[in-house]
Amino acid sequence: MKKLAIFDLDGTLLYSLEDLADATNYALQKNGLPIQELDKYKYFVGNGVFKLIERALPEEFKKNEAVFNAVLSDFRTYYGKHSEDKSKLYNGIEETINKLHEMGVLLAVASNKPDEFTKVLVSRLFGDLFDYAQGSLPEIPTKPAPDIAFMILEKFGISADDAVFIGDTNVDINTGKAAGIETIGCLWGYRTFEELKEAGADYIIEKPMDIVEII
Repeated sequence: MKKLAIFDLDGTLLYSLEDLADATNYALQKNGLPIQELDKYKYFVGNGVFKLIERALPEEFKKNEAVFNAVLSDFRTYYGKHSEDKSKLYNGIEETINKLHEMGVLLAVASNKPDEFTKVLVSRLFGDLFDYAQGSLPEIPTKPAPDIAFMILEKFGISADDAVFIGDTNVDINTGKAAGIETIGCLWGYRTFEELKEAGADYIIEKPMDIVEII
């Protein structure tokens, strides 16, 4: 049995696409820029807030530092107040996390979402079920760099062989692989079976409780 399960947050534990899209579109509109369609955000998210803003900006403004910083600031302000307006746990996630907790599996979150938002959301959604949650910080390279995974392994004194990395995008699968951790790709998130397969996920699953069987 695996000793540690490391979860991505957005698209894996939490459906948050609409809140992320609303916050970004608010910031774009406030700065006189065109908003983006919801479906586009499935591919805008996943690599952190800086990439999210860059991808949402019109081509002619992507390298404009003043515009970028203004949109980023407005996004952070809005999202800080509205991060749970439409977000919700995926069906079966609560039961899965409770079961893993009962089994004695250590539970961690590794997210490219800013750390302050990550910690608040995990605490509000799961109470003390998760043993650790780490979001993006300036000193930590974002996924798919394996640094965040190595940090979590070191924190618990767990070897890569005793852990599993769970996520819905190639970013997550590549992170786990780079850290030498077995990976599980989730089909209920924002990306496709083809993407997860191409990334080399060890398992690709359709429902959260499949995680319990694998572990």
